[in-house]
Amino acid sequence: MRLTFLGTGTSFGIPVVGCDCAVCASLDPRDQRTRHSALISWEDGRNVLVDTPPELRLQLVREGVRRVDAVWYTHLHADHLHGIDDLRIFSLRSEESVPAYASRDARSVLERRFDYIFDGSIRPDPGSSKPQVSLHTLEAGRPITLGGARFVPIEVPHGSLRVFGFRVGDLGYVTDAKRLPPEAMEALAGVRVMVLNALWWGNPHPTHFNIEEALETATQLGAKRTFLTHLTHRVSHEDLSSRLPPGVFAAYDGLKVEIPDASDLDP
Repeated sequence: MRLTFLGTGTSFGIPVVGCDCAVCASLDPRDQRTRHSALISWEDGRNVLVDTPPELRLQLVREGVRRVDAVWYTHLHADHLHGIDDLRIFSLRSEESVPAYASRDARSVLERRFDYIFDGSIRPDPGSSKPQVSLHTLEAGRPITLGGARFVPIEVPHGSLRVFGFRVGDLGYVTDAKRLPPEAMEALAGVRVMVLNALWWGNPHPTHFNIEEALETATQLGAKRTFLTHLTHRVSHEDLSSRLPPGVFAAYDGLKVEIPDASDLDP
């Protein structure tokens, strides 16, 4: 199984519009962070997409993605959602709906905000098209099968919202969290690879981990490798990487992480 970080930035992205800070002006490509997204893939070509940010088309072109078997929506903030129309090419090519999974509350928002997609009575003009997306409901702790793999939905708080991370095999994935409740910690126990959101050093944020909080959570989970994503322009890749403890890494757009199957792991 492979994890590809498609986008590792926050809602502003990096460079931030109109900002001349050192990170926004950096020539290091690892400091150029598009909005959050990731891809879980397997050798036989199966792909599960995590979120559809505004830059989704650019991310998929960059990585040469030709197939999406399912979409996992963590939550419905614009930076995680508003590239949904870029799913249109996949339903056109396959002539089948793309399955998308979201919480029950998120489904009602999706159907209202993007009624042109989900209202069957709204048909595209002759010669045009719209995405064909079928919605399915995520429930915390109730496993589902996506792309032939078992995903366990993990609910975490993000201000007034609830975000759905997941565990698939030895990978745990949580973005836009402020803390991990006991149920989430239990579901993630024993993961070998962990992904956590982290904004910046210091200055706690009301709805996100800062880096110190993410590091404390990583220590509690004890994964062999932890990757920090959802990073702001207050941290450069080079400086952040130099300050992280062993086993914790700064993710960047395009980073690929191989996750062995359980049968391939050392005892």
